Amino acid sequence: MDQSFHLQKLGQAFKAMRTNRGLTQEALARLAGVTRLKVIAIEAGRNSVAIESHARLAGALGAELTLLPRTRPTLDELKDFQ
Repeated sequence: MDQSFHLQKLGQAFKAMRTNRGLTQEALARLAGVTRLKVIAIEAGRNSVAIESHARLAGALGAELTLLPRTRPTLDELKDFQ
């Protein structure tokens, strides 16, 4: 998977969180201290937006950015952690 896939998924998640909270792009931008154009760019999954802007949106939405593995470990892999 390339980076555009991940940025699209992240943008969709931000948009869903924003709309679920009943916020407009302008309102979220004000809360996060970024421009409305940044919110639009993030929700569109554009690669020109700094990670700081993503973090500001996450903070304004009461969320956090986390990394998760694409697949779950197998039982054999988990045996090493006992």
